[in-house]
Amino acid sequence: MDEFAATLDRDTAKIVAFNLQKQARRMGRAVIAATTHTDLFMDLAPSVHIHKRFGKEVEVRYYPNRPAGECSLLKEMHIEEGTLTDYKRLAEFHYRDTRRNIPGHLKTFRLMRGRDLAGVIVYTYPPPNVYGRKRAFGRHIPIREANRILAQISRVVIHPKYRSIGLGVKLVKETLPLVGRPYVEVMAVMARYNPFFERAGMRKIVERQPDKTITEAVKNLEKLGFKPYLLASERMNLNHLKALSKTEIEKVKEVLLNIKSGHYKRLMGTSRIYPKKREFKKRLDKATIKDLAKILKRLAVLAQTKAYLFWKKV
Repeated sequence: MDEFAATLDRDTAKIVAFNLQKQARRMGRAVIAATTHTDLFMDLAPSVHIHKRFGKEVEVRYYPNRPAGECSLLKEMHIEEGTLTDYKRLAEFHYRDTRRNIPGHLKTFRLMRGRDLAGVIVYTYPPPNVYGRKRAFGRHIPIREANRILAQISRVVIHPKYRSIGLGVKLVKETLPLVGRPYVEVMAVMARYNPFFERAGMRKIVERQPDKTITEAVKNLEKLGFKPYLLASERMNLNHLKALSKTEIEKVKEVLLNIKSGHYKRLMGTSRIYPKKREFKKRLDKATIKDLAKILKRLAVLAQTKAYLFWKKV
């Protein structure tokens, strides 16, 4: 690779260099990178370093063929306690993208690089019931006891600029002991695809499949032309709803109304704990297609399989 990362800004160049050597070593491949930038040495972690000076002067050094332990940018970062304002600054980069106050907020920690906000983790008080908790503790935990001994990870957001260098692991691992609870839980979709919670020291207990009424709703929406993998896009939902007839719009509402009532709170985006079916029907009757597009986006979240993970302070 001639002129390696020459056109990139220095931060991005270091991230690319770090990931290149990591993947190359994982795959057992050799990489020859030529560059004028000496600041990439730590992140490339070469086993052979050839330094071409002026004229015929060439210096060759050999190093153990070991991957770089961490990206050099991590040495410039630190974790400190933050606020929900920090989360709101990065909320647009979270797949749920909600800037509202998170219910039951307990603590927020932020990952800083100088004045740059690189990441945020939000801890909340635990909800009354979570699938997997009883299996983790071996017994039912009353809510009063749960509030005293347990915290839940609600959000982990890394700025896109700093992704792929292990900051999610760092945020979780270094803040678990700081939240002030002997136990921490998380129910997450991403944990099925990126095991950073486990790398941070949490233990996967169980995976939860979506409720049958949710999967049935997705199947019925597919019959109306919706693509399940696009339901998470509010814009795509809106575009499709615009193309439907009034009769088909009513069928969409009917499909949503047949979902189990325990999911109405999430679908409505309300702070009410247990909305009734008649309340949900009233909301659907008044809903515009923009409102329906948002509800369908929330349905996409409910339709995902989630993993429950658990941490115990040693």
